[in-house]
Amino acid sequence: MAPTLRERTVLPPDDLTELAELARGLAGDRPCRARLIGPDDSGIEVPEELYGVLCDVVAALSQGLAISIAPHNTMLTTQEAADLLSISRPTLVRLLREGEIPFSMRGRHRRILLRDVLEYQECTRQEREQVLDQMAVEAEGMGLYEMTDTPDTTR
Repeated sequence: MAPTLRERTVLPPDDLTELAELARGLAGDRPCRARLIGPDDSGIEVPEELYGVLCDVVAALSQGLAISIAPHNTMLTTQEAADLLSISRPTLVRLLREGEIPFSMRGRHRRILLRDVLEYQECTRQEREQVLDQMAVEAEGMGLYEMTDTPDTTR
């Protein structure tokens, strides 16, 4: 029987010494194929994607950060979604009303799929990046970068 997928938050340990050492070891060149060795010395190859996630988890925990693990079909409350996006709950509710992020109603409460929140987050990140790139092109076209090459002396 397959294990039930559930949301889980892992807090860093009080003593970060061992994790910091592990993070330094994982930060080097990636092996051709990582292997996970069990208590009985049996080993299994770890897929590259999972190895990358493991490295990220160890790096975050070694810096004292908590990690949340959740399947993409996890339903979030409006407050959880707002916290994930680093926006206020009223701002998130406005985005939901405007159709920017899909949601469903559970009784009188709005619920949002984690995957929809992450998709919105990625789309807004890409939009910001495109706008910044366009601003840089326009600034370069107007010669604004040359204007600051040699600052004027003020004394």
